[in-house]
Amino acid sequence: MSPSRVDEVTLHERVLQRDPVAPVEVFQTYMPWLLRALRKTCEREDAYDSAIDAVFVYLQHPERYDPQRSRLFTYLRQIAQKRGVDRHRSHAARARREQGFAGIVELQATAPNEELERGMEAALVLERLEKYDITQRDRAALRLILQGERSTRELAKALGLESSSEVEMRREVKRHRDRLMKLLERLGKEDSDDES
Repeated sequence: MSPSRVDEVTLHERVLQRDPVAPVEVFQTYMPWLLRALRKTCEREDAYDSAIDAVFVYLQHPERYDPQRSRLFTYLRQIAQKRGVDRHRSHAARARREQGFAGIVELQATAPNEELERGMEAALVLERLEKYDITQRDRAALRLILQGERSTRELAKALGLESSSEVEMRREVKRHRDRLMKLLERLGKEDSDDES
């Protein structure tokens, strides 16, 4: 049975006077009622956490409660319900973020066997490029290109251009990448000519 209005006002006065037993009584009196009220709208753990929050908010600032406006239970229930709604929104937002992140990772991640195939194809192409006189830097850049690397900075490292200014580095990496792509095209044409 819920406390009477007179009992609520008396308990509230004791909380305001910082009676050391009053917080325990608030907790014991209102927690079961708050949990029942939140059970319909919240998961069990969220209901418990929201009810605890409501009690603590009240106990930290009991002067904010006005007994003339509403019953103490109503005041606590409103705080708990707002906390419950906040928790629900937080869970929903987290789920959306995780789902979005999972989708991005799923789209960007390559299967391990795909990476292995790329590595083997890159090794075969580099082996066939032996007849061309290419430098170690070109070889390193080609390996990255064949493995699907798109980072200008990574290609610049392979080509030894990382000490250049940003604009110059981009321009030089593009120039070298275009040159190496033409070399790969030539190799592809030679292969198709050999097969015919």
